[in-house]
Amino acid sequence: MKQTPFTEKHIALGAKMAEFAGYHMPISYTSINEEHHAVRKVAGVFDVSHMGEFILKGANALPLIQQVTTNDASKLKNGQAQYSALTNEQGGIIDDLLVYCIEENKVYMLVVNAANIEKDWNWIYQHQTEEVEMHNISDQTALLAVQGPKATEILQPLTDIDIINLKYYTFAKGTFAGVDNVLISATGYTGAGGIEIYFEDKEGAADKIWNAIFEAGRPKGLIPVGLAARDTLRLEMGYCLYGNDLSDNTTPLEAGLGWVTKFTKTFTGKEVLEQQKASGVLRRLVGFELEEKGIPRQGYDIVDKDGSTIGVVTSGTQSPTLGKPIGLGYVKKEFAGIGSDIFIKVRDKQLAAKVVKMPFV
Repeated sequence: MKQTPFTEKHIALGAKMAEFAGYHMPISYTSINEEHHAVRKVAGVFDVSHMGEFILKGANALPLIQQVTTNDASKLKNGQAQYSALTNEQGGIIDDLLVYCIEENKVYMLVVNAANIEKDWNWIYQHQTEEVEMHNISDQTALLAVQGPKATEILQPLTDIDIINLKYYTFAKGTFAGVDNVLISATGYTGAGGIEIYFEDKEGAADKIWNAIFEAGRPKGLIPVGLAARDTLRLEMGYCLYGNDLSDNTTPLEAGLGWVTKFTKTFTGKEVLEQQKASGVLRRLVGFELEEKGIPRQGYDIVDKDGSTIGVVTSGTQSPTLGKPIGLGYVKKEFAGIGSDIFIKVRDKQLAAKVVKMPFV
């Protein structure tokens, strides 16, 4: 298993560790509920250094990004980021990702999911029509996400970047905790506010930054948070997780990502998605709440009142904020309307559920 620059710190803190996307990662330190509530109310620190980062440079960098992603990266100005998707020829989602515009029309950073680093790199590389300078900096890049309503207030004294006023889906570069050339963004995956801190792990930078964050934050209630609470937090917001809610066999239109699919430009899979848009999707990703006790697990069948299968659960949990079971799943379009009654098949039972508007909280 691969390690992040913070693996030994997680172990020293007593974290429950497990393999995730090939990395030895902290799942939880205390309890999922405690960590979840800390992020919703104060702030928490996530080690997400397992994520992948690619730098694309040169005059042909933007045309390549435009070809392989669904969103319109030509709209990005320096210091702006956007959510997007890589699609295959069938319109399926190879990965969802972030596109950072470092220098307009010249330099971009793509942030991809850890499990898809090699797949994404090969896909983008093979779609070059003119040579683009590509650098996979994933192994050299450390990434901490500090999320929560108090995150920027706690961390502002550590940086010369105005992080308190950093707008959503923007970023800036500067010094953080005495470390130069740190990129700080505000994209978030928890719905609780906060920032992401990207930096090269060299000359003790990881130790400096980690220690400074906790020295500033621990007295104010900031705690380390594992991937389990990251999952419950993102699920309460209705945010998709690749491998659960998105895959090579789901399209952006089925997943409710039509808003990052821009038909005003050419991209891989566009024709298939245009046909799907014209004819209408046959299934949709929906959010639902259980009306009975039980946890909807990934892979559970979703059925109608007669017990006929109408879909499948892709993510599910007991919501710490709501105190009730929630989930995401694909259902036939006739069951996708808000308020639709559906049932989750848990072993030999059919648990009543209702399609609800997202986010859940």
